[in-house]
Amino acid sequence: MAYNRFAWFYDEFNGEADYDALYRYALAQLQGHGIRDGILADLGCGTGDLTLMLAQAGYDLIGVDQSEEMLAVLREKADALGVAGGLLLLHQDILELDLYGTIRAAVSTFDTFNHIGPAGRFCKAVERAGFFMEQGGVFIFDLNTPYKHREVLAGRSFTLEAPDAICRWQNRYDPATGRVDISLDILDRETGEHWAEQFPEYSYSLGEVREALAKAGFALESVRDGEDFGPLRRDSQRMILTAVKQYTQTGW
Repeated sequence: MAYNRFAWFYDEFNGEADYDALYRYALAQLQGHGIRDGILADLGCGTGDLTLMLAQAGYDLIGVDQSEEMLAVLREKADALGVAGGLLLLHQDILELDLYGTIRAAVSTFDTFNHIGPAGRFCKAVERAGFFMEQGGVFIFDLNTPYKHREVLAGRSFTLEAPDAICRWQNRYDPATGRVDISLDILDRETGEHWAEQFPEYSYSLGEVREALAKAGFALESVRDGEDFGPLRRDSQRMILTAVKQYTQTGW
């Protein structure tokens, strides 16, 4: 999935996201595993708020996204902050990830891996993330939970309003597959132009996630609520996971 025109309004519609709390959590996880510098990849980096926070903390960042529009927004932000020189931005599909060398850690947030596809594609994406990671490397990523897909999104529609645009967000849930088909209808307030985008999200049980991580050489260390970072609850809408790579692969 790649956001196209929606990329230019993404930050406005995502304004309630607590990037500061997410950054503090991710940084604590990295430092808790002794990773205080080196190369990190942000997989599905989007417009890059977390990418830039980690770059400003002294890490060398690789931002990966399938949307050229998202990367263009990130590049503008990096230029404005004066940190563009420390960033490598790659226009890639995570399923075909090629980082050209090893990394110490990877992050992936705001349900990027829910968009990957059914379980087989999800496993492949986790494997690609692990392929370039050093032994002891840390993978921090979040997922919308099956509970959110089933109880919160299923069959519902939302209207998101921002200064420059209005977005009508509709969801169609298939309980047999755990897939949510999402349709966006966006109105540009300035030009009056409408356009639409569609993409799916998929649910993965914690057991499926644990199995995919193990196959890719990761040990799952922690699972927390992805919004308040406390214990995972039955009704948590997002979970955030920390996994550690057990060995360095060769052949990259």
